[in-house]
Amino acid sequence: MMKAFFRALREASLSAWIGLVIVVGNALCAILAGWIAPYDPADPVGGLWEGFTAEHWLGTDQLGRDMLSRMLEGGQLTIGIALAVTALAFVIGVLGGFIAALGRGAVDQVLSRIVDALMAIPTLLFALLVLSVMGTSVPVLIVVIAILESTRVFRLARALALDLAAMDFVEVARLRGESMLWIMRREILPNTTLPLMSEFGLRFCFVVLFISTLSFLGLGIQPPAADWGGLVRENAQAINFGIAAPLIPAAAIAILTVGVNLVVDWMLARQGKAMLERPA
Repeated sequence: MMKAFFRALREASLSAWIGLVIVVGNALCAILAGWIAPYDPADPVGGLWEGFTAEHWLGTDQLGRDMLSRMLEGGQLTIGIALAVTALAFVIGVLGGFIAALGRGAVDQVLSRIVDALMAIPTLLFALLVLSVMGTSVPVLIVVIAILESTRVFRLARALALDLAAMDFVEVARLRGESMLWIMRREILPNTTLPLMSEFGLRFCFVVLFISTLSFLGLGIQPPAADWGGLVRENAQAINFGIAAPLIPAAAIAILTVGVNLVVDWMLARQGKAMLERPA
């Protein structure tokens, strides 16, 4: 397994390596934020919207807090919450999609119609409505966005499982009397891992953008903490004075999204190559 992984890294394209460096770099910054931040993110340590200096590499924000420290804290929240949301969405969506595909009949119809109803509601509007009623705590934020994103995962997981459910090895498992859970775990999941991993990366990007949008609108992470979308919102007025403070978190969101997409493209290319090399 490890040999195959390192062989894949050696064969990776330049764009894949760029994506991996961006993703790993962001992950390390998020994990080590508390140790490498030069200042307390909540403490004013300078003037308002100071420029880039040796003391403040990314300047200061609207309250004189160090932007680098705020960016590290914001990245930790953005990446951490996005990972939690995406993971929960995949647990719900993959499990529901597999059950619908293998259960067929009434089970498939009920689950599919529930998903259709949720997808018919504009995602941002639904999130704004629920969060305005239930509050904007982190657990509520994670659960609400995960439920919304799980509908897309459900569609993919169901489609993949339906194709596999018609295969002979699945029918043989059914005839042997294997349980649905056994078939899902031993026959369906191993054969859908790569496309689901690719979808995980794409969903993660959408979740990062969605959380940032909610924070920009004031319904995401609440002050004094802030994710990257919240940092854009807090410093938006700096644009009127030609100050780049809000562009820094916006650029971080864009760079992370590009990096994840480069890795996903590499994974999809490897999947396509493997399919072409597979014997008929």
